[in-house]
Amino acid sequence: MNLASAFISSARTHTRKTAVFWGESELTYEHLLQETLRVAAILSKDFGIQKGMRVGLLLKNQPDFIPVFFGVVSLGAIIVPINNFLKAPEISFILKDAGVNLLITEESFAEMLPLLAADLPELQSIMAASLVGAEVPVNSQCPGCELVEQDDAVLIYTSGTTGRPKGAILTHGNLLHNVESCRKVLLAVDHDRFALLLPMFHSFMLCVCILLPLIVGGSIVLIKSLNQPKAIMQEIALRKPTILPAIPPFFRTMLDPAVPAALPLRLCISGAAPLPVQLLREFNQKFSFPLLEGYGLSEASPVVSINPIPGPWKAGSIGRAIPDVEVRIRSDDGRWLEPSGVGELCVRGGNVMQGYWNQPAASAEALHNGWLLTGDVGYMDAEGYIYITDRKKDMLLVNGNNVYPREIEEVLYEFPGIKEVAVIGQPDPRKGEQPLAFVAVHDGQELDERGVVQFLRGRLADYKVPRRVVQLAALPRNGTGKILKTELRKIRINNFDQSI
Repeated sequence: MNLASAFISSARTHTRKTAVFWGESELTYEHLLQETLRVAAILSKDFGIQKGMRVGLLLKNQPDFIPVFFGVVSLGAIIVPINNFLKAPEISFILKDAGVNLLITEESFAEMLPLLAADLPELQSIMAASLVGAEVPVNSQCPGCELVEQDDAVLIYTSGTTGRPKGAILTHGNLLHNVESCRKVLLAVDHDRFALLLPMFHSFMLCVCILLPLIVGGSIVLIKSLNQPKAIMQEIALRKPTILPAIPPFFRTMLDPAVPAALPLRLCISGAAPLPVQLLREFNQKFSFPLLEGYGLSEASPVVSINPIPGPWKAGSIGRAIPDVEVRIRSDDGRWLEPSGVGELCVRGGNVMQGYWNQPAASAEALHNGWLLTGDVGYMDAEGYIYITDRKKDMLLVNGNNVYPREIEEVLYEFPGIKEVAVIGQPDPRKGEQPLAFVAVHDGQELDERGVVQFLRGRLADYKVPRRVVQLAALPRNGTGKILKTELRKIRINNFDQSI
């Protein structure tokens, strides 16, 4: 079994059923299957894509994402979904690191292509629209049928504490394992419809809102109006999705009195960021269907735990390990801890990645005897419910996105005149946290805060850019010279909420 054969089998079983609702369009399984076969035929014939090659996918949310994804993996190639909020230098790093042979993108990124080509002269690229709908003969047989679960399928880049993202290697088996676990825990069946409104490149959406529904024969309600909560609610009322995975800020918008309590949903899933207990309480007071908090990370394909549908639902908990996945808590000295013992969350199961792309040292640090060391700190109660008490060192969560200060700091050091840098997080009522940068400059230098922010905006995704860049005469340090971020967090910043 592999991802391509699983999808093709489902598509041939549900030929005339609507697989994707997209605005006024309804795309059937037969349509997606034929487009998948066309994509595979073109990539193989015109670009020589074959097993083991890496294909970058830089697309905004749209139906084309699906046949392109399955077309690539059906050839045994490894797909590299790229965060479309990133800027050219960030994308260029990923393309180089993964050794991408071909980039599939869309017209909205056309202006970026010359910048990428200047850095990667050998890079080939093609618009997804040229692949989907093309009149080419297709192979009606099952492409990819010879692939096995151990074959690499997806390379997902995650932010890293070293300042550069790392590519987590996920096999066909890793993703299929997670899909099956999610099917069991969500009680997903072929009449379920999944509302997809978060970015399709994200591992959470890839597993839960694309692979899961299409493999079980369900449908995807692909939402167009992401920045208009009212329009999203109208689409939900019209298309009647039954399962809605999203992030806490979206569920907060559902508490608006204008949003009716009677919706066709049977289940909401909160992930990617901590769910405030008060928000959970208010949500469950308003709606008859549950909002269940879960937990995952790209290295685990990504889902690890969720509060069970039958209950009990424990506020503040990320739930219990999903079926066929094991979670234990480990002390700093490597001992497994009893219930209530606080330590590092470790995960074991068929969903755990193979390692990081071309990073044996980082892989060895993250994987121990089949266990994935998440870096997240917490405890488990006697009933197996997991609680996160601390996050990975220095990591921020900005609107559900992982942001590591080291990555921002490395770019800040490239700005002329800056001598030392430290980035911390500041609470933000809408986004959870926002980066705040402290800098000291070389003698005789003047700092132009707006100039620094503009410099960062050209090199970092917008959500990584600090809201403020504050100049100090010197950054506080301890006796060994280490910058004391604890002291920086005590500094009160005026006008932090004003964007530069």
